[in-house]
Amino acid sequence: MSIVLHVAVSLLPVAVFLSALVFLDSYKLVRPNAIAGALFAGVVAAGAAYVVNGWMLDGLDFSRDQFSRYIAPVSEEALKSIWIVFLIWRNRIGFTVDAAITGFAIGAGFAVVENLYFLNAVDAGIQTWVVRGFGTAIMHGVTTTVFAILIKTFQTDQKKFAGVAIFGAFLAAVLLHSAYNHFPFPPLVSTAILVMTAPVLVMVVFAQGEKHTRAWLGTGFDTDQELLTLLMSGNFSDSRVGSYLLTLKDHFAGTIVADMFCLIRIKVELSIRAKGLLMMREAGFEPPPDESIQAKFAELQYLEKAIGKTGMMAIEPIHKWSDKDLWQLNMIDQG
Repeated sequence: MSIVLHVAVSLLPVAVFLSALVFLDSYKLVRPNAIAGALFAGVVAAGAAYVVNGWMLDGLDFSRDQFSRYIAPVSEEALKSIWIVFLIWRNRIGFTVDAAITGFAIGAGFAVVENLYFLNAVDAGIQTWVVRGFGTAIMHGVTTTVFAILIKTFQTDQKKFAGVAIFGAFLAAVLLHSAYNHFPFPPLVSTAILVMTAPVLVMVVFAQGEKHTRAWLGTGFDTDQELLTLLMSGNFSDSRVGSYLLTLKDHFAGTIVADMFCLIRIKVELSIRAKGLLMMREAGFEPPPDESIQAKFAELQYLEKAIGKTGMMAIEPIHKWSDKDLWQLNMIDQG
């Protein structure tokens, strides 16, 4: 019973916290397979940290306390951040809410492996596992969450994915990790502070994130509908967008212009489909998969090659695809 209690106390808190985040996501922005992928990335990061930290601990002239305060936060946060950077670079994260969930899932995977290792290597009392389960494990999730949120916020505000954002977010995560490992308070007090502050941080992020998602859905849906109506009506001369489309005929062959019209129409249709999917999820419905989606993606790839880079640059002012637009295409592509 003692072993079961130690396992439960050290592993369940981070699992419950992650489950709560997924439950709070009313738009279901992060699908189960993406959460599983983030958990696995955390597991891999923990395995890599075991090797890297062991190698550095043997090679550097640091005590274990010094190492845990100054070196481990750098190596561990760097390894946990790799998957987040990849996902944002590939436009797989659209909002701060899914950044928060993905970041915490990576930290949770890391913490589970770390605590399993200590359960096997250390014979300690229940107080130690309370600290590791409610404290250290939650800390790993929170630091990676902060890293993910800061990067996504910078990308949204600046409309780009810059190295300065990665460095700033990474520095914040390292400082939080290092501050926790400095043990400024007794372990149980530090754990209590973390348990009380982490939910508040998450609730603020979720409230702001859901507000931004709702605003984006409203304005984006109306804009897409207007553009689709214009494309389907054929009355191009009645608007500035239509006039711009007509001028393309003076610079590109007729077949290329026709492909441009087709590509814009398909992308707008997919954009409307993605926004409708999010609205249905918020209402508690999960629509069946659309078998025509893959065919539309295949047609998009063909049209982009046929139009060429110059043609794609020419139609960019009509409907410039932001990181959220690219994210929603990835979302419906993954089902």
